[in-house]
Order: sequence, then structure tokens, then C-alpha cells
Amino acid sequence: MKHDDDTAALGALACVDLDAWPIHEPGAAEYALKVARVRKDLKAVGCARIEGFIREAYRQTLAAEVNGVAPSAHFSTSSINPYFTPDDPALPESHPRRRYSENTNGFVAMDRFPANGLSLSLYRSPDFQRFIADCLEEETLFTFDDPLAGVVVNVMKEGQQLAWHYDTNEFIVSLLTRKPHEGGAFEYVPDLRQPGDECYDDVEQVLDGRSDRVRRLSLELGDLQIFKGRFSLHRVVKGKGERHTVIFGYAKEPGFIGRVERTRKVHNRVTQAHIDAEKHARNDGLAD
Repeated sequence: MKHDDDTAALGALACVDLDAWPIHEPGAAEYALKVARVRKDLKAVGCARIEGFIREAYRQTLAAEVNGVAPSAHFSTSSINPYFTPDDPALPESHPRRRYSENTNGFVAMDRFPANGLSLSLYRSPDFQRFIADCLEEETLFTFDDPLAGVVVNVMKEGQQLAWHYDTNEFIVSLLTRKPHEGGAFEYVPDLRQPGDECYDDVEQVLDGRSDRVRRLSLELGDLQIFKGRFSLHRVVKGKGERHTVIFGYAKEPGFIGRVERTRKVHNRVTQAHIDAEKHARNDGLAD
């Protein structure tokens, strides 16, 4: 298939290497093989690297789109624990909820993206959404109702870092659009906690540098990543040069909106939708 001759017909999928990743043909044998491979990686290590997902001809186009919105990122330097929660003096000093590290990076909110750009088009594509759901063995996935967090860009300038943390949503789909000259690796510990059990002793070992479960992944431009970030502790180490990652947020149930405190820390603002959603508590028994 000559995708270069059929860009308009492909629409949101024009940027995807459909020869390597035929996400538009869910009934095809090749589609089933690729999904099976991603599922295997997710089960084994909680993370899947989908290499070369974006066609080479579109990588610079996507990078330019992200470079265009990057200046609107809200940057913050803060001291966080893995749960983004306030200090609890009732706990021992060594407890993970009292272990704070410097967190320095910026985020571009979804309402800063061009409405018809590649990022939002891909995020809302039913084919892309179905592919992600199949990889995660979910019947259906839903885009966020959160007006700021459905698609974001994580911007890390030279010397900045994402400290050890868990994500608010159960899984993250991300796309590297700008790679630092050196460093900036993604490190994670798969399935370190589970619903109802924070596994604090295991987390403490990671924070102390005593765990043998830490894995490292270096992504390349055009690579898509699926990662179970609500259950796997993770961070991005400092690098030389700027790093941009587009993050697509999906949820298992409709209506997902981030919490006020976390949203304000990330974007320095909240909307009425966030305030209204605060009335509804999460039901997985885990800290945010």
C-alpha cells in the first residue's frame, strides 16, 4: 500500500507507519501478531516499546507541532514524594510517603494544542484508541473529560528531572518527539504496587537504591510507549539537551477528570470541571 499517495484518506493515521503497525486493520493476521507482542511485553515488564510507530516523514512535522506549543509549558520545581501527597509527620522518616525528591519539569496542557494538529487527531482516532485498548486487553477505552490532561507535553530542559512517582491514571501512552543529546533515560519498576496494597517496603528499597527490580528504557524518535504508570514506580533522569514527550491519557471508564491538587501542581490552574469532579472519590484504594 502506498501510504504517501493516500495521506488525505488516512486522515489521523497518515503519520502512522501502517506497514509496520497496521492499526487500521484489526481483523488482519499481522495486526493480531503485533498486538500479541505488545501484550507479552506489558505482562512481562509492565511496559511496551512500539518502535517506529510514527512514519519517518512525519517525525519532524510532529516535532515542529510540539516545539510550537512547548513555550506555553508551565514549569515548576517542587519537592515531591511518589504519591504527590503532603508530608505526614505521624509516619517514620524513612517511610516512602515522607521521602521527597526534587521534581523539575514542565507540562503543556491539552487546550494549548492546535485543534486540528497531529497530536489531538491521533488521540481521538477510533483506530488508534482501539489499538491501545486491544494492547491493554480492554474492551473499550475512553478519552479524558479533563479539559487539560487528555493530551499533554512533558517538557524537560537540560538538567531537569522527573522524580520517582506513580501516575494518576492506570496506564500512559506516550510518544517521544525530541530526544536529549545525552541521558534522559526512563527508569521504572513494573507492578510495584497493586490495588489496596502500596507495598511500601518495596518502594523504600527503590528510593534507597537497593532494589534490583529497576529497569531502564531509552526511546527513539517515532517510538510509541505503553506503560502501566499507576502501578509501576517510574522517573526520568537528567539529560543534556531538551526532551519532549507527548502523553495521551485514556481511562477505562468515561468521565475521567484529574484531581484539583494534582492538576494545580502540574498546570498551575484548574477548571470548574476539576472542582466539580472533586466530589467523586477514586475507588482503587491507592494514594495519588
